[in-house]
Amino acid sequence: MNTIEEGKTAAITSYILGIGVFIAMSMNAEDKNPYASFHIRQGLGITLTFISLGLIISNFDSMMISAPMWICVSVLWSYGIFSAIKGETRPIPLVGNLYQKWFKSIS
Repeated sequence: MNTIEEGKTAAITSYILGIGVFIAMSMNAEDKNPYASFHIRQGLGITLTFISLGLIISNFDSMMISAPMWICVSVLWSYGIFSAIKGETRPIPLVGNLYQKWFKSIS
């Protein structure tokens, strides 16, 4: 329980798209809190997914294509940040386990 409380600030910060991941990484650089590391990997995955989908979808000028991307990323982000706030380490649906595997070197 103490590990969760110590890493909660970095975990929540990691979900601030873009810059929050890097801030959380620097906050977790010395102590390597496993709870914070879990959420940093999840936040990094969401950020990279958002950027990748945005680059692909920006080629199409259609709300029918871009709206579902925004909704999907918003749902994943909400799930992740509420999980961090509640002190849970549940992977994000569909892609969370992949993020943990792909970014396992980030701790």
